[in-house]
Amino acid sequence: MENIYMNRELSWLKFNERVLEEAENQEVPLCERMNFVSIYQSNLDEFFRVRVGSLQDQMLVNKKIRDNKTNMTSEEQIKAILKEVNRLNKRKDAAYEDLMRKVAEYGITLVDFKTAKPEEKKFLEQYFNHEIVPLSSPTIVGKRQPFPFLRNQEIYAVVVLETRSGKERIGIIPCTNNMVERLVEIPGGEGRYVLSENIVLHYIGKVFKGYKVIGKSLIRVVRNADIDADALYDEDLDYREFMADLMKERRKLTPVRLDMSREIDESVVESLCRYLKVEPERVFRSEAPLDLSFIYKLQDLLRMHPELFYEKRVPQKSASFRDGESIIKQIEEGDKLLSYPYESIRPFLNLLYEAAEDDNVLSIKMTLYRLAKQSKIVEALCEAAENGKEVVVLVELRARFDEENNIRWSRMLEKAGCQIIYGLEGFKVHSKLCLITKKGTNGIEYITQIGTGNYNEKTARLYTDLSLMTTNVEIGLDAAGVFQALTKGETVEESGHLLVAPKCLQNRILDMIQMEIDHKKNGEDAYIGLKLNSLTDKKIIDKLVEASGAGVHVDMIIRGISCLIPGVEGRTDNIRIISIVGRFLEHSRIYIFGCGNRRRYYISSADFMTRNTVKRVEVAAPVYDPDIKTRIQKMFDLMLSDNKKARTENADGVYALVPCEGEPVNSQEILYQETYDRAALR
Repeated sequence: MENIYMNRELSWLKFNERVLEEAENQEVPLCERMNFVSIYQSNLDEFFRVRVGSLQDQMLVNKKIRDNKTNMTSEEQIKAILKEVNRLNKRKDAAYEDLMRKVAEYGITLVDFKTAKPEEKKFLEQYFNHEIVPLSSPTIVGKRQPFPFLRNQEIYAVVVLETRSGKERIGIIPCTNNMVERLVEIPGGEGRYVLSENIVLHYIGKVFKGYKVIGKSLIRVVRNADIDADALYDEDLDYREFMADLMKERRKLTPVRLDMSREIDESVVESLCRYLKVEPERVFRSEAPLDLSFIYKLQDLLRMHPELFYEKRVPQKSASFRDGESIIKQIEEGDKLLSYPYESIRPFLNLLYEAAEDDNVLSIKMTLYRLAKQSKIVEALCEAAENGKEVVVLVELRARFDEENNIRWSRMLEKAGCQIIYGLEGFKVHSKLCLITKKGTNGIEYITQIGTGNYNEKTARLYTDLSLMTTNVEIGLDAAGVFQALTKGETVEESGHLLVAPKCLQNRILDMIQMEIDHKKNGEDAYIGLKLNSLTDKKIIDKLVEASGAGVHVDMIIRGISCLIPGVEGRTDNIRIISIVGRFLEHSRIYIFGCGNRRRYYISSADFMTRNTVKRVEVAAPVYDPDIKTRIQKMFDLMLSDNKKARTENADGVYALVPCEGEPVNSQEILYQETYDRAALR
């Protein structure tokens, strides 16, 4: 029997391979390809910090723990990951080299010491002596000088030194310094640059006088970021201060990977592994620079070549809203949907500002997971609180890698007079829910906003997301129930219209899949359409397999992880899975069940991952407005027809670009152009 399951971690690596393919894609503008190779690396860093770190911790607790889909142990998964990463990194190095050759055609060259001219070397040596050495903190590891702590993802130059008596020592110099430009321009106006860490590495022997240099390399450590805050929390502590301290601890966690720039003596690699407690198989040699973030500086130098970038696109005014009129009244006329990044987030911001000033508004309640560094959302909530509104804000302090930002915002909101909730014990609050309660002519009225993406003005320009605003009373009452539970530190036990995890989402999804199975068995048409970031929940996967076996057609648009393999004869042959990786990050979640008049639509913050369906507070909202239903269906159909950025997964779990037969369809570009066209007709 053919396997219908794929390991979660290996499926994620397939997603990052699709990102890398965009870096290799000759049809993508050069500077955008540079973006993708950098995204590949930053994705991989986070993957090691979170997922490999988690597997590493599992191995320490119980080596017999197995993946519930592929039956792989943690150790087996890590071995498979390392093998795949070695393969992909070779492609990354090749893609980087190809990109740098093309960048040189536009007059910008990244120089190394093999290609530097004699006069350039003279300048670089002077630069090293005057700009770098005075700020450097060299260390020679010995009995009186322990091996230094290496900061996460920072670059260090390591040198193997030989004393006059023939003993070997290790010297280390940090290369990350805010006072020194990473990309050093060589004078002469010829567009020639050197990375500062390469200058340090080349002249490192000058710092360690009296020693013979017998080997050297740049290194970069990636550290585990997997901390279970709930397991460590003591209820007698201030939760916000506890989280702030926990973030400091995370910077010190065990390394999960060691990157090196060149081959040096294996005995030295062994010593580094011993000092850092890294297994030798976790050491990766890289031909490309260890940190590719400098690519954004190169892009700035190439801005005068617009052909090297995607055509500029700016979020447009939504055709659903009229300028200069009350946002609240317009939502009261009928439900509204915003589609990011094609449409601007401005109407939602205006809704918050208007609610802050409206004498009839009694309260604003929101769940916040990730926010922009400069947040208009927070500004509006503070204004509302200062105007005497009741403002209740759940700030999730465990939003990974955004904890410090959220701690800062929570203090500001609290200072303005907002009531702050810091999440629930054991459950992250990942929902995107806003409830405005106001006095109306017939009593209390609600305006409810439910989104698929964070309340973040920056990512609203980069991620595809949906935002539904409605005055539907039943949805408002459900949302009020969610906030009542949150303020009591509880989860919703039941809800009527909203699907609310952890207790009222997975079971409802399973019921709706079963309904499609029943309709098909009764000889009726049946259909399931899903757009997700990830699919890992085994209960839902097995139910989808059952639906396929019953003859239900299932279309899935899954950007990232899919632990279900489609197209397996007799088991998943009625399931089609595509992944769209393009200019914008596909982030919206859409659930479609049924055919004809009984077809139901939901938008949601929840992927079909166990962590979302039963371990977080998530909200999915039904779409009742006929025009919005039609709009969502058209979006979904367009994405299914994409033949430029869509990859289809076959029965072997392999992704391949959809053949471009007939008219080219790039769904993201078409959606943007349609938004421009609608805005022009306003």
